[in-house]
Amino acid sequence: LTDIPGVNASIDDASGEIVYKDYVDIGVPIPSPRGPVTCVIRNAESLSITEIERAIAGFAKKAAKDELTVDDIVGATFSIADSGSHGGMLGTGIINAPQAAVLGTNAVKRRPIAVNGKVEARPVMYLSLTYDHRLVDGREAATFLVQLRDKMEDPSRLLLDL
Repeated sequence: LTDIPGVNASIDDASGEIVYKDYVDIGVPIPSPRGPVTCVIRNAESLSITEIERAIAGFAKKAAKDELTVDDIVGATFSIADSGSHGGMLGTGIINAPQAAVLGTNAVKRRPIAVNGKVEARPVMYLSLTYDHRLVDGREAATFLVQLRDKMEDPSRLLLDL
């Protein structure tokens, strides 16, 4: 998100100006007794993977006890929608204005993939990016998804910030 700033931007309706943010507040889906809710991990760009996991676990505990606050669920600059937890394979999210985009994650399924000239069954997860064309063009969206794919396929790239 910091590499492709348009995906984390918004439009100020009053001024009509694009606002590029120097922070990333990611909305993540959390199950709750009342149904799924989006909780916001603040300043995710400065957190380690472990800190992000702890934040998600904390939200899950609060949600299970029905203790989430308004501050826990508002103000995301970018969100993740997860149809995969329900088996969805080609789900897409709806942009929550004023956000510029939402990442859709889908179920991980074993699929036939060509690896070194041979067909192998490998885990595959389809991703989607729904985005506001006033802020993000197709090149930026594709670049974002390719960078995300590369980091997910080789987590050492994420850990080494490549």
